Parts: sequence; C-alpha cells; structure tokens
Amino acid sequence: MTPGGGLNSRVSNWPTAVFNAMEAFKNDFRCITIDQRNANGGESTGPVPVDNPWDAFADDQLGLMDHLGIREFFYMGYCIGGWFAGKLMQRAPNRVVAAVFCQSVGHRPEDPTVMYRHSKENWVPDFIKWQPDVSMDTIERYLHNLYAVQPDFLYSVSRDFVRNYRTLMLVLPDDVPGHPLQTSIDVASLAPNVEITVFPWKEPEELKQRTINRVRSFLKAHVSMRAAVQ
Repeated sequence: MTPGGGLNSRVSNWPTAVFNAMEAFKNDFRCITIDQRNANGGESTGPVPVDNPWDAFADDQLGLMDHLGIREFFYMGYCIGGWFAGKLMQRAPNRVVAAVFCQSVGHRPEDPTVMYRHSKENWVPDFIKWQPDVSMDTIERYLHNLYAVQPDFLYSVSRDFVRNYRTLMLVLPDDVPGHPLQTSIDVASLAPNVEITVFPWKEPEELKQRTINRVRSFLKAHVSMRAAVQ
C-alpha cells in the first residue's frame, strides 16, 4: 500500500488519509507500506532519476517486495499511487494479482500543469533544503519527465496499456484538482476486469465504512480465487 501525498508519499501520511488502510486491513492481510524515494520527511533517499522517474519508483517498490521474499501481491495506491499502480502492473504483470486505485491522481486537460505546480510548491522547496547538491536544472528535467512526456491519463502508462491489461482492479473515485473524477472513470471504462465504487463515497461515515468493506471483500475474494486456482 502506498499513501498519498504526491512526491511526498510517506508512511507518516497514513493517519491523515481518507482512511488509514494500514489500520483498516491489519487483521485481514499482511500490510506493507513504504516511504517513497526522496519524499520530504521520509527515510528513503536516492538519486533523482531524471531519465526514468516512473520506472525508478517501480524499481524501489519491487525491490522492497524482493527483499521481503514476496513474489505475488495485491497493490493499493492512494493519490500518486494510481500512477504507481499503472507502472507496477506494466513492469511486473505476473506479480500484481489485483490493484485498488484510491483517489487516483491523473492528467486534467483543463488545468494541465496542476501536478507540476503541486510538486513545485509542496515538494521542491523542502527537498532542495536537504539535498542542496541537486541542481534546479535536474529538478526541472525530473518534473518534465514525470508530467510532460506523456501528458494524458495516468502519466505513467497509456490508455492502450490499461485497455489491454487484464489484472483485476477496483476504483475508488475522487474529484479535487489533483484527483480528476474523469481519470477514475476512464480507468473503469477502459480496463477489462474492473469494478468502481459509488461516488462520492467519503461521506456519510456509514457509506465510507461500506466502501472500506467493499475493498476488503474485493481483495479477500481474490485471495480465495487465487487459492482455488493454485
């Protein structure tokens, strides 16, 4: 599970998430989370991967699973985790058994620079304080390759990839500037094996709890399905 926060996605963000999946599912699954590379306030650092930023995130996440000796897993991504989900499924199609997109970030055509601005305002200022050797030119190229190389949909993968990818998915939509409702609808419309929850689902509390239970049931059903196949 990866928490939200854009480029500041880190473990300490869970208490302020729309719901804390690490707590909600701790009695149901082995729950694993991570500080993303170079998240401010996190404990995971590394080079700024200008040339292949989305692949570098996937390498970090898959490297953690390799370190833990885990071959196959469910993946649940909040916010930026939608981009991570796409890249993980592309890089490790035989390892991601099912994916949950929670409040996924996506490209917003009517405000195409929203994620670039978010990163400039909420990640860059603190990052350059503790990584002063990284030049602004490097940071600009990094942000360009994150958001401008494929300025559509999930940034990390194309619509055609999702259209042809058969992994089981569940989508929990959102609709704020960085989390376009249309991106969630597009994932649900394109993917062959996908479910989507009602929207909005964060309120009232009873509906939110039903949505959490739906995630639990979705994942548990595929545990049972996987066991039956094996």
